Order: sequence, then structure tokens, then C-alpha cells
Amino acid sequence: MNREERIKAILKQLNPLVLELKNDSAKHANHVEHLGSAGFTGETHYKAKIVSEVFEGLSRVDRQRKVYDLLKEEFTSGLHAFELKTLTPKEHNV
Repeated sequence: MNREERIKAILKQLNPLVLELKNDSAKHANHVEHLGSAGFTGETHYKAKIVSEVFEGLSRVDRQRKVYDLLKEEFTSGLHAFELKTLTPKEHNV
């Protein structure tokens, strides 16, 4: 299973109504950390949009902490950057 598949599987714990994940690693292909941190798989930079009821009542910072806590192991194994947009269903439909 590659990193993208693992991230999707991990984020399903949030029961997302929308989960969009984009590998942006190609934009960072010449960065030193990219070349050495992910075993040359090129899976170091991602962008995600997550819509989940789990985010109800949480601040933007707490939402991001929740996601980053879930992805902790990925960060220790080479994930370098993860850009997040976290929304509740109500925020998504506005």
C-alpha cells in the first residue's frame, strides 16, 4: 500500500462526507528533504479537503490537530507537508 492509500485509509476514521486528497509532491521534486525522506517514492507533500461531522464544535486549529494526530506515523516515515481544509457539512454547503 502506498502513502496515498494509507492516508486515505487513516482519514476514513473521521467518517468524511467528502475526502479529496492530492499528491503535490511533484511541485517539490528538487527539495532536499523530498529526495531523502520518503525513500524516493515522491510521496512527501499532500493537500486535503475533508468534510466531516467530527469537526462540529472544534476550532480550525483543533480540527487540524485531530488530523495531524491521526497522521503522526506518516510524518515520522517521510511525509513532509500536509495542507488542510477541514469543514463541517454545514460549512461545506454554504
